[in-house]
Amino acid sequence: MEQVKVEARNIGLSYGTTRVLHDVSLTIEPGEFFALLGPSGSGKSTLLRLIAGFNQHQSGQLLIGGRDVTGVPPWKRNVGMVFQNYALWPHMTVAKNVAFGLEERRLPRDEVKRRTEAALELVGLTGYGDRRPNQLSGGQQQRVALARTLAIEPQVLLLDEPLSNLDARLRVQMRRELLRLHRRLGITTLFVTHDQEEAMTICDRIAVLDQGVIQQIGTPVELFDRPVNRFVAQFVGSVNLFEGVVSREGNEVQFKSDALGSVRLPAAIDKIGTAQIAFRPHAVHLVGSAPEDSARGQAASGIQAGGGDVLSLKGTIEGGEFLGEFMRYEIRVGSALVVADQHHACGAGRLANGAPVQLTVPHREIRII
Repeated sequence: MEQVKVEARNIGLSYGTTRVLHDVSLTIEPGEFFALLGPSGSGKSTLLRLIAGFNQHQSGQLLIGGRDVTGVPPWKRNVGMVFQNYALWPHMTVAKNVAFGLEERRLPRDEVKRRTEAALELVGLTGYGDRRPNQLSGGQQQRVALARTLAIEPQVLLLDEPLSNLDARLRVQMRRELLRLHRRLGITTLFVTHDQEEAMTICDRIAVLDQGVIQQIGTPVELFDRPVNRFVAQFVGSVNLFEGVVSREGNEVQFKSDALGSVRLPAAIDKIGTAQIAFRPHAVHLVGSAPEDSARGQAASGIQAGGGDVLSLKGTIEGGEFLGEFMRYEIRVGSALVVADQHHACGAGRLANGAPVQLTVPHREIRII
């Protein structure tokens, strides 16, 4: 299949007085597996449907393979879309469902048969052509919808939350299948989801949307390690976020906040003024018995100055959740709650509520937002 680039240039779209997409610009490279990630109402499905031709923007340009498709109807764009509900015809066989788009294009009967069989083989459903959709599992129905789209050999594959109707185990299996198909076909693919795990495990790059605005575009690692704002930090993974003021005092950088008090940050930080510090729960290391602090005022606040290359804090366990691979603790530090994920080993106990703990976070894990 031909690999093409998809470009959105300053796209604006409104429904009446409601602005849905605000000056959206992005480039999906030829053959890239790209995700639109965001909460409900962020505009991600609207943008996908716009690329498919079901919506029309009022400003900006949309290019597919270098061709401006603004105003071009869906059936002339050579894109394929897999819908959230699969949209299979219940009265048709699997083969007839897959062949539907080909027959609408008035292709020769032999060509329709060849492409239908090839598409079913591609998704692992050889021999299922005579069955009806209601005789298939949810995962198999999803494969039929995918086969129907691939049969028309589109330049761009659009996936609108295709895994949301599957159970957790099937979702994992099907996202692996999608990745395998993408690697085999090399087709430019745009995947819409609100599930960060889905996007991060299979996509080359991700655009995070909120309220019709692209907040950040990057690889999964870039978004997780270097979020550009509070929204991205909180939406892509779990995070501890604290507001305060960063100041430089001699050779030291201090962060002062109502929640944490005053803590030392890496000396290399050059952002001074109002800011937020962020660190992921998995970066927090816990020692289960915090030593008594001789400085009573400091012990009462729960704050201890970080030494060396770590942020060091003292707190008390307020609660914990067992999540299988790890324990997630909530720890009271001053007036703040810090979330810490600790690897679970077979037979290991959990820290009791009310237990004092020492928390350390390597400076390399701290981000200023």
